[in-house]
Amino acid sequence: MSTITLKLNESQQKKLYNAFSETKTTPPAYAKWQLRPENCVITCYTSGKTVFQGRDAEVYASPFQSEMAKDIILPQAGSDEVGTGDYFGPVCVAAVILHKEDLETVVKLGIGDSKQISDEKIRAIAPEIEAKFVHTRLVLMPDKYNRVHDANNMNAVKAKLHNQAYLNLSAKEPLPDFCMVDQFAEKGLYYHYLKGEKNVVRTLRFETKAEDRYPAVGAASIIARHAFLSALDQMEAYYGMPFARGSGDPAKACAQDFVKKFGRERLREVAKLHFALTKELDA
Repeated sequence: MSTITLKLNESQQKKLYNAFSETKTTPPAYAKWQLRPENCVITCYTSGKTVFQGRDAEVYASPFQSEMAKDIILPQAGSDEVGTGDYFGPVCVAAVILHKEDLETVVKLGIGDSKQISDEKIRAIAPEIEAKFVHTRLVLMPDKYNRVHDANNMNAVKAKLHNQAYLNLSAKEPLPDFCMVDQFAEKGLYYHYLKGEKNVVRTLRFETKAEDRYPAVGAASIIARHAFLSALDQMEAYYGMPFARGSGDPAKACAQDFVKKFGRERLREVAKLHFALTKELDA
């Protein structure tokens, strides 16, 4: 059984639904509808994400894959970051270049926003993406992140990491004309953060939710997520304890455990200290 995930627009969703509406069934939570044609289950979620599962998943998905491929600008480069919302672990940024010959792999792996892909699948597909696509990645571990953050806010840190990722990428291969950043700051502010940098890549484009629309950004998102997971694995092995994701109550409980075991001073080795959670620990 195979699984293919596509981001379909309203017109594509309607076309798919109308073609197999007689097979509709009760949809799961957060889904608009679900269809069960022969040898496949097709689930369309409110986000527009549409999942094809079953022996003939590729048969039903392929017309939309071909249609979507026609609209992709190639070659293209894209970058994304992971870890900025997590109290524990690093900030990771990756940048990727995709060519026309990479499109088959993009479609086969269902490349998209890493936040919508399970950790298990990230670990499975990231090595193939890293092996096949020209890419670079940066991992800023917590201890160094805290030192850098003393003089830079979070967005400034991200801007400098993205810029360095593109510089590193350009050392491997000339950057294409189309380079997309998953936007975290508007263009003028992004370049304001880089005003003191010696070398700046100034040919970038910026869009929010770019990981869903541009496969190079989606691939970068997956590589960055894989780097984050690998760093977290190493942290857990070194300190002999798990580290919770996010910055909510589980992360707070984890931080309290860490402080009990290793002391308050060593928290900077594993956590981003400017998060409000740190003050809650001291309260």
